[in-house]
Amino acid sequence: MSGLITLLDFAGYVALLLWGVHMVQTGVQRAFGAALGAALGKALGTRLRAFAAGLGITAALQSSTATGLMITGFAAGGVVGLVPALAAMLGANVGTTLIVQLLSFDLTSLAPILILAGVWMFRRYPPGRTRDLGRVFIGLGLLLLSLHQLVELFEPFQTAPMLGMILDALSTQPVAAVLLSAAFTWAAHSSVAVVVLVMSLASHHMVAPHVAFALVLGANLGTAINPMIEGVTGDDPAARRLPLGNLLTRVLGVLAGLILLPVLQPLMSDMASDPARAVANFHTLFNAVIALVFLPLLTPYAALLTRWLPKRADPNDPSRPQYLDEWAHDVPAVALGNAAREALRMADMVQTLLLYARAGFKRDNRHRMVQARQLDAALDKLENAITTYLATLDQENMTRDDVQRMDDILAFTSNIGHAGDIAHHGLLSHVAKLRKQGWTFSPEQRASLDDTLGQLIANERQAAALFVNDDLRQARALAGEKARFRNIEIQASETHLQKIKAGQVDAAEVGALYLDILRDMKGINSHLVGAAAYPLLARHGELLPSRLREAGN
Repeated sequence: MSGLITLLDFAGYVALLLWGVHMVQTGVQRAFGAALGAALGKALGTRLRAFAAGLGITAALQSSTATGLMITGFAAGGVVGLVPALAAMLGANVGTTLIVQLLSFDLTSLAPILILAGVWMFRRYPPGRTRDLGRVFIGLGLLLLSLHQLVELFEPFQTAPMLGMILDALSTQPVAAVLLSAAFTWAAHSSVAVVVLVMSLASHHMVAPHVAFALVLGANLGTAINPMIEGVTGDDPAARRLPLGNLLTRVLGVLAGLILLPVLQPLMSDMASDPARAVANFHTLFNAVIALVFLPLLTPYAALLTRWLPKRADPNDPSRPQYLDEWAHDVPAVALGNAAREALRMADMVQTLLLYARAGFKRDNRHRMVQARQLDAALDKLENAITTYLATLDQENMTRDDVQRMDDILAFTSNIGHAGDIAHHGLLSHVAKLRKQGWTFSPEQRASLDDTLGQLIANERQAAALFVNDDLRQARALAGEKARFRNIEIQASETHLQKIKAGQVDAAEVGALYLDILRDMKGINSHLVGAAAYPLLARHGELLPSRLREAGN
């Protein structure tokens, strides 16, 4: 019965560790939202900074497994490049050795404080960054608590008779020791716990030094298995580049360690008379040497992994062109039709971004920021794909109308791409700022924003329709919308200045944000007019070369 209870305890602590990792990862993603990619890009911009970041995160979390699962998730989502992600994993592996070296400084006492602070923040504050950070604190506390409980759970096994028999058998089978330790580490989700157990066994002279070192090699191998199995979802091979790359560095290091074990064992024993200290030093040396060897080689290593595991084309990926068939190059009319259909997909994406913004001003929709970032990236890729596709057409086989249509498509895609940039980096960025600061617009401002955004969405649809069907009357109407949006901005600016002159300083920041939103909407509308209305009006001679009056008039 006691064995069953111990097994249940073990499973429960592992589950607690996994849930702590989940809470930290989701808490960070929710707290920082769309800024997460930029923040990680800065922190992990170079391999050395990435190495330091991985080391620091692992030192804080006391788990290279937790760091590995997080970085694997970020890399699979395309947030972090492969080279800095691999460097961060090398840093994480070194960071976990610092924990073993400094294990006398037990951070478990921080777990209750972190959990208490996290629960208070989560229950005290409404949905927002503070509440999400509370989730992070709870997750960190659970991580520390579960690791501590796993270490304590292993201690009674030191004197178990069955364990003694197994260790005696392993003294002549270092490969078996590596595999057993790797399996144990994978099951425990903690190389720290296993290495600490090995240190304890070595300090009690229950294992010979060479067996202890082999068990440490296995622990380093086992900790790389977890991100490979659990850190990747989906069937895209590219998502497995990072965990496989990390696992291969471990495998190569373990093979080299086994070969050099007869030489390293007396050397490490001479460096530290305490067997436990020798185990800790070997653990640190192993990971430090792997980092020194692989850090300069990460660029070709990442290229090799990319060739081994090419990205699988996702039929649902919005950035993947659907109509740009190469076979149509010989028939310009068909090729232009394909490019036009792809351009209309861009218009649909811009409309989706505008709908996200409209919903964001009404309620918290931060979960849409990830999709918005993907759509913005898809717009850039599609614009480049359409431009490249049209540039490869043989203009000698094209009629004058074909050339005109190609120019219209290029103008449309360029303007739609700019409109998408403003929608993502402008409107949706303002939505995020509004939620982050906890500001609210006045009822009049909210109504005006909703009406103006509604008209902007209608103008976007009208621009897409004009791109397909030349309607001079609709083109004039769409061009006239520029004056309407300009007047809305002018009126809002005058109202804002009047409030400031009247001493309503509290409304200054909110009013400035409101004006920025209106300016962004005016800019988007201008690009919509330039995308569809102006080319048609220019062909019919209804577009003046300049709005400036002639000198002398």
